[in-house]
Amino acid sequence: MPDIQVVQIENPDSLNVIIGQSHFIKTVEDIHETLVQSMPGIEFGISFCEASGPCLIRTTGNQEKLIDLSKQNAWKISCGHVFILFIDHAYPINILNAIKMIPEVCHIFCATANPLQLLIAETELGRGVLGVIDGFKPVGFESVEDKQNRHDMLRKFGYKL
Repeated sequence: MPDIQVVQIENPDSLNVIIGQSHFIKTVEDIHETLVQSMPGIEFGISFCEASGPCLIRTTGNQEKLIDLSKQNAWKISCGHVFILFIDHAYPINILNAIKMIPEVCHIFCATANPLQLLIAETELGRGVLGVIDGFKPVGFESVEDKQNRHDMLRKFGYKL
């Protein structure tokens, strides 16, 4: 029976984070190239947990603070072929489809700035992500005022006319 653990993702500045799974060592380089080509001015740090050979955590980015944050969290996660990407000066909506189109990216677990926990299973072979807990559970249904606030926020961010 696997040991199931909860791993709290450390994100003191509530940055956007994307966590996914890939299948090849060139993941960090391909995601790096995709980000700088997709979103001018983006700042990021990515770490990738290698699952074979030397089993190292591979890292890259263009902002040392974000690289360090990704390294710290990747070590806590320690699941084969999982990557964690912290971004600043961009939103996941700006880059998510480009990341999904990278040939070695298999799965995106989440893209969020919410408090985040990963459910991790550990066996004699290694560790794997079972799922994510992204933010908080709903407290009710939106009112007419809440709907208007949602519409206003989307327009403030420039996503709607």
